[in-house]
Amino acid sequence: MLAPETLTQLIQTHLTDAQVELQDLTGGGDHWQAVIISSNFAGKNQVQRHQMVYQAVQSVLQSNELHALTMKTFTPEEWKQSLQTS
Repeated sequence: MLAPETLTQLIQTHLTDAQVELQDLTGGGDHWQAVIISSNFAGKNQVQRHQMVYQAVQSVLQSNELHALTMKTFTPEEWKQSLQTS
């Protein structure tokens, strides 16, 4: 079982300013949904952003501690806009 703190730490190690919100989708700690907010995403498309996150969590993917990660990625500005429109 992958602890949410571990997953958050892995992401924040590669994206140092990242704010990470996690939801365990199955209760087993191996399928997660994440909202990740980072200024490192500026100028990047969705594929590039997801590649950045997958690079950060590569070790737990290879060890099968993490089986699935769905994510929504935002810059801080995009996040603020999404809050205003919801």
